[in-house]
Amino acid sequence: MQGKIIKGIAGFYYVNVVESIVYECKAKGAFRKEKRKPLVGDNVEIDILDEAERKGNITEILERKNELIRPAVANIDQALVVFAVTKPKPHLNLLDRFLVMMERSQIPVVLCFNKKDLAGEKEIQELYEIYKGTGYPIVFVSAFTQENVKEIQELLRGKTTAIAGPSGVGKSSLINTLQSNVSMETGSISEKIERGKHTTRHSELIEIDRETYIMDTPGFSSLYTNDFEKEELKEFFPEFQNCEEVCRFQGCDHIHEPDCAVKAAVEKGIIHPKRYESYQELYQELKERKRY
Repeated sequence: MQGKIIKGIAGFYYVNVVESIVYECKAKGAFRKEKRKPLVGDNVEIDILDEAERKGNITEILERKNELIRPAVANIDQALVVFAVTKPKPHLNLLDRFLVMMERSQIPVVLCFNKKDLAGEKEIQELYEIYKGTGYPIVFVSAFTQENVKEIQELLRGKTTAIAGPSGVGKSSLINTLQSNVSMETGSISEKIERGKHTTRHSELIEIDRETYIMDTPGFSSLYTNDFEKEELKEFFPEFQNCEEVCRFQGCDHIHEPDCAVKAAVEKGIIHPKRYESYQELYQELKERKRY
């Protein structure tokens, strides 16, 4: 029988199979010898040990499309990166780190700005202008009034989406809103998973519609974007890509070189100065790290 791991904790893996039935499984010992560990998001094959108690064994981990180290999750179709328009005002450099991390993992991004109901049109327009050149879908929502939540649901349909963003931006409210139509059967799954000793806070997949999962990822609040070379950074800013061939020097880092198409695009307003400032700051950080 095939299913998807929706939560893993203390050596137990909760596998969701057809019709929202969840089996509590252990992984076979061979995985340890092979140094392979099942991850939340993995598609797996299981043997049923006890149908009444819904217990089983994971016998095979199917091929992964992708995986992240922090948090340790697999087979993400996209990331919903959530920041607030205001209260708190978005920390743009932190937001750009999230985007770099997703680009580096080749995970498509939907950019979601919450708390639209608390913001003025000027704040909304400013954020739109900064990020429109990235090519990411940008949605301004209010989890409180539910404005544009349907648009988010459409973007999530049929996919496994990791929800990423700092604390205080209303991620939990948005997750609760997205879950509001979840059937009672799925609600009872949560009870099974949360009972007894298995209550530690870990990454968890929540089925919000048929073959539609959201992943609440607590590990996404801390970010490490310094484990690659400064020369690679430009690859993770999508709006730089069209400029690459036009720069005077091949392999231009878009920092000090003359006749740089990226700097020209910033001056013309094609690339937003705030995005370029973030790039410079991250580039300098990577350069300093290399020195030490």
